Amino acid sequence: MLTIIDKYILKKFFSTFVVSITLILLIFIVFDIKEKITTFATNNIPLKEIIMQYYLMFIPYYANLFSPIFVFISVIFFTSKMAHQTEFVAILCGGTSFGRITRPYLIGATIIALSSVTLNHLFLPKFTKIRIGFEDKWINNGYVNGENNIHKKIGPNTVLYLRDYDNRINTGSRITIEKVINNRQTEFLEAETMVWDSVGQLWNLINVTERKLILQDRLDTLKNQKPIYKQTIIKFLTKKIKLEFTPRDMWRYESKVEVMPYKELKEYIVREKLRGSNQIEFFEVEMYKRTSFPFATIILTIMGVSISSRKVRGGIGLQIAFGLLLSSVYIMLMYIFTTIATTGFVHPMIAVWIPNFVFTFVALYFYKNAQR
Repeated sequence: MLTIIDKYILKKFFSTFVVSITLILLIFIVFDIKEKITTFATNNIPLKEIIMQYYLMFIPYYANLFSPIFVFISVIFFTSKMAHQTEFVAILCGGTSFGRITRPYLIGATIIALSSVTLNHLFLPKFTKIRIGFEDKWINNGYVNGENNIHKKIGPNTVLYLRDYDNRINTGSRITIEKVINNRQTEFLEAETMVWDSVGQLWNLINVTERKLILQDRLDTLKNQKPIYKQTIIKFLTKKIKLEFTPRDMWRYESKVEVMPYKELKEYIVREKLRGSNQIEFFEVEMYKRTSFPFATIILTIMGVSISSRKVRGGIGLQIAFGLLLSSVYIMLMYIFTTIATTGFVHPMIAVWIPNFVFTFVALYFYKNAQR
């Protein structure tokens, strides 16, 4: 049951957080409009699309991205203000322990953290897909894949080569598909063009030459008993084929990661592992970060209330400055260990949670000292 004090602190918690995150988002939007106003006007982009497909998708993304940091700053701001008005002295003198005072803070932080996790895994990927689509259509002048001589491992024993790929029409040229078993090539297919059939969810190959190497039942006695292979060659004008490869695999890495909900991203990672992809860590970092980063909201809240609940010389400004310093350290650790994870040196799940583990001990240290 929430007490009057709980409701009072929760009201300050949410109101300060909403005001601070709204102000920073308004600043971002103003600077973004200033940067893109010429593009908006030159391309005659409909105002409805700018608002609905860009800024309404822009706001939840950045609000969620900065929520742990601004929860921390908000907690320090209104808690230090309460401390300087000796409100905490009155509460503690009334027999309420410091641990009990932190309960409404934890309730507020948990609500925001759970909301952030839900957004990260379910809704933000859909919002981001709309925003990226808008940017590619109007701002980036359409995303064009600039890769050449593309090699993709599309199965445990299958390698796909494309000379180039046009993502606008989902078409590749100069295609070869090679199947290798026990370091021996068993199948080789080449085609002039491959075009994606969105209805059948398969590829339509044009001017195809298919070669197979078939192991014979007899041995070559003149060549050290090595097996004999027979080669068969078949040509097709067109051939439909289903591959563990779709146009989505040619999206930009950031697009593929950010637009997939949790279940879809997890299934994609499983498929990429079967293919032997070298980008597994990149996708796993994103999947684990969607949970670890919101969890930091709770840790930073405990740290914030512990730091700012005392009345200190220097006023609120000093405590806010200290809070910003700790926030910067946390962000720095997150980026450092995220980068380390993508190299494969540390497992991605461990890497993205290390900053939280470190700051958990820091928060416990401040919490213990705050109770004295």
